[in-house]
Formats: sequence, structure tokens, C-alpha cells
Amino acid sequence: MRTFLTDMHKTKNEELQRISPEEFKNAEKTPLAIVLDNVRSLHNIGSVFRTADAFLVRGICLCGVTATPPHRDIEKTALGATQSVYWEYFDDTISAIQKLKSLNYRIVAVEQTDRSIPLQQYQPYANEKTALIFGHEMYGVSEEVLALCDDCIEIPQFGTKHSLNVAVSAGVVMWDMFSKLRFGVKQYTPAMPLI
Repeated sequence: MRTFLTDMHKTKNEELQRISPEEFKNAEKTPLAIVLDNVRSLHNIGSVFRTADAFLVRGICLCGVTATPPHRDIEKTALGATQSVYWEYFDDTISAIQKLKSLNYRIVAVEQTDRSIPLQQYQPYANEKTALIFGHEMYGVSEEVLALCDDCIEIPQFGTKHSLNVAVSAGVVMWDMFSKLRFGVKQYTPAMPLI
């Protein structure tokens, strides 16, 4: 019988089968793009790059006040992902959306609205590219941007706070979309109660 303390070991770097930035650029990408709508924190931006690298995202649109690489504080959390993940800067988010629509992306905001779909119920189309929009740390996705979206999804939350850090939200949503597109996860199945 396998026990946690005696048989489990931490995976060594050489066991992780990491690909090089060049291999990343040539790898088949998940049909996702990320749009950062005026995200201020350099650490959040870097974290989004790192998560985008983990899930083979096609690219990131950095919009408005969102800073661009190279920047020391972005690199602090990106850990080199700015070298692998394609990115493009836009003066405003609407310009990014217009370009993405011209490339046949479905535009999906991650925001709490009266019409947002709970993340666990949202099913991306396997044959369609999706652009996920994440908003400003204090104000979220702007009303002007929401008006251009095809869908809006929301991460259900059950505690006293009803907001997550933008980098955390991006990680949750990217993993969810990646798993649905790559592994065919169709619908959330609640776990059995612990008590």
C-alpha cells in the first residue's frame, strides 16, 4: 500500500518535461486569447503571462494603462513567460476587441453582471476561438467593453467577499476553459458533502 510520507516525492525539474520557448511557439495552442482591460498591477500582468504559458494560450492583448514587457516587476511573476507567450499592445480595449472580432474570436467578459453565466455552466465551442476579457482591479471590465461582448461569465463565490484578484480569476478561468477544450469536461459535478 502506498503512503504519503514514504512513497511520494517532489517532482524534480528534469522530470517536468518542460518545453523551450521555441517549442512553445511551435506548439498547438489552446484557442484562447486573453485581453487585459486596463489592469494596473505589474505583478498581476506577469502572473497572467505565466498562467497563459501554462495553458498554451494563443496570446495576450495588453490594453490602455496595462503595462508591457520588458519590465522588471512583470518579469518577477512571469518568470520568463513574456518570452514565450505572444502579446500585443492596444491603446484601448475596444481596438483589441475589433481586431479579435475580425479574426473570428468569440468575445467573453469575465465579470459579474445581471446576465453573466456561472463559469461551471459555460461551455466554449470546440471549433471556435475565444477571447477572455479581464478588467481593472477596482472597476472590472468597462461598460463600453461589456457592450461589445458575445457572452459574460462569472466565477461563483460563496464567502463574504465577492471579488477575486484579477490574476487569480484569470487562472481559474483559463484552467476551466483549457480543461473543457482539451479534456472535454462538459459540466460541473458537485462533490459529496464532507459533513
